[in-house]
Amino acid sequence: MAEGAVQAGERYWAFVSYSHKDAAFGRRLHRRLESYQLPRRLAGRATARGTVPTRLTPIFRDHEELAAASDLSAEVRAALAQSRSLVVVCSPDAAASPWVSREVQLFRALHPERPIFAALHRGEPGQSFPSALRGDGSEAVEPLAADFRKSRDGDALGFLKLVAGIAGLPLDELVQRDAHRRARRVTAVTAGALVAVLVMGVLTFTAIAARFEAERQRGEAEGLVEFMLTDLRHELKGVGRLDVMKAVNERALHYYADQDLAKLPADSLERRARILHAMGEDDETRGDINAALAKFREAARTTAALLADEPDNPERIFAHAQSEYWIGTVDYNNDQFSAAAKAFKVYKRLADRLVAIDPRNPKYHLEVGEATSDLCSVSQQTHADIVETIRHCEESLAQTEQAEHSLGLTNEIADDLIDRHAWLADAYRLKGDSARARSERLTEERMLEARIAAEPKNMDLKDTWIALQLALAKLDEQAGDPASARTRLERALAVSDSMIAYDGKNNEWTKERSRVIETLNKISKEKTR
Repeated sequence: MAEGAVQAGERYWAFVSYSHKDAAFGRRLHRRLESYQLPRRLAGRATARGTVPTRLTPIFRDHEELAAASDLSAEVRAALAQSRSLVVVCSPDAAASPWVSREVQLFRALHPERPIFAALHRGEPGQSFPSALRGDGSEAVEPLAADFRKSRDGDALGFLKLVAGIAGLPLDELVQRDAHRRARRVTAVTAGALVAVLVMGVLTFTAIAARFEAERQRGEAEGLVEFMLTDLRHELKGVGRLDVMKAVNERALHYYADQDLAKLPADSLERRARILHAMGEDDETRGDINAALAKFREAARTTAALLADEPDNPERIFAHAQSEYWIGTVDYNNDQFSAAAKAFKVYKRLADRLVAIDPRNPKYHLEVGEATSDLCSVSQQTHADIVETIRHCEESLAQTEQAEHSLGLTNEIADDLIDRHAWLADAYRLKGDSARARSERLTEERMLEARIAAEPKNMDLKDTWIALQLALAKLDEQAGDPASARTRLERALAVSDSMIAYDGKNNEWTKERSRVIETLNKISKEKTR
């Protein structure tokens, strides 16, 4: 067996459990855990958890690894049974998720001796820990392994706490070894950055002094600028060297200060705007909002002019979209929500144009997704009315349908579409538009039943179907059709009974069955009045 590998029957170092609304954080945490390389002096050490590996791989993340599973419940059980530890991403959404609580309960039942680590992502512990993690009074509350909030452990220390817990290492020693490794990396990257700055200075001087070689020298200099904006900047951000990044950006901008901007080609002007974006981002990171906004606005003047000259050029559209994004971000962080909404709307329009030009480019779809997310955030902050809420729900549905058009109806996209129709139905119900709410629910029902037909053993889909029948029964009752409501509830009760027969210990299914019976009895009583 390879050094550090999990033992027989222990396929995974950890099982990462999270709610659907924490999916972005869960995916990012999963990637970081699997890609993190433990310090060489710690790898191979024997601990109570086994031999410390070079990397903590594999880590199980159920949403991704079960995409093609035919029996979700069985696969989750198998993964939990083969996991050395459980990592629970905690947030108010996780606390409200029955699926997270079930995974905690099942892991505890299978492995009462194995550790569970709470990764606090959002909210306070009291409102963010799933009930199964808190215990019912007879069980001790699991210790908080890592608090990722900025006001607590923060991202770096919180992550190292998880690594230390999973690997069975003392936290202090891991932090010390990791810091030594980062220090060596910072030294190497900083030295490279300083060399680049010196070379940039030499090339800038040469470009000015030797005018007959201006074009050749500009090509070399701008190649180095491109390196500063991409690879070097990525490395410097990775080691947190804002001071060196500032020097690099200033040197690159100084190169353009010595040029006649009126004579520079469009690509050079766009590259200068990207330098301003980078410098503004660094200013914002340091808390200098005014300086950041000034740089973003200067960049926007350039990118707007370039776009006006080439309105159908995707590169010019993309560049100006970034300017609008950064301006909107600064306004949002300054609580200037109206101004932020204005910038984000322009950003969204530009992103839509990119997708219209090249609908198969995943980079452009990501831009549309980001723009839509920004508008949703502004809408929440401004307490938008129901009309705006519906508009955002419809936009969310439209974006998902666009993804389906580009990528095909995968199971993941189908599940997302089912959720989008449910959300839109709820919005219409709140507005009082029962007819459209029912139409959305019926669309949801058609898609959901098609998914169940393809995966008849998928209990998640069946549970969603029962909740859908409850919602449709209430709409039927409101429409004066109690017979249809009873028929739906009786079908739901039959499916619920079959699920409980499959797993009688599932408390959430039992509660769902009780809700079906309660609603059915209520409708029956009203009939006899």
